[in-house]
Amino acid sequence: MEEKFSFKVLYIAIISLALLFSFINSTSAKNFMPGDDQYVLAADKMPEPVGGPAAIVKKVVYPPIARDTRIEGKVYMMIYINESGNVDDVKIVRGIGAGCDEAAIKAIKETRFSPAMNGNTPVKAKLSFAVTFKL
Repeated sequence: MEEKFSFKVLYIAIISLALLFSFINSTSAKNFMPGDDQYVLAADKMPEPVGGPAAIVKKVVYPPIARDTRIEGKVYMMIYINESGNVDDVKIVRGIGAGCDEAAIKAIKETRFSPAMNGNTPVKAKLSFAVTFKL
């Protein structure tokens, strides 16, 4: 009787792991933009916001609903920057909602960056960044 029980437990564990891996693969593929592999994670000189991080902070508008409900926290993003220093796309890695995610994206898209450089060549790069919302 114990042999049947351990076989059932093993079978359930294998099925559960298979379902978990298929869920992880299907959800992680949605987090990247097409052509994601064209953007480097590391370069000799990584992109920086023109005017420094303070230039982004000045552009962030605290959403009224977040202010009224006293929502605070950090919005973590992946920023895709082209060879000219313009923002091609912004993806939320972890948001806090209540309009804060959208406000952070808007501030990033309004910001110009210095391009990433490998040697003397500008390259596309992806950059992680967090915007803090604090009342």
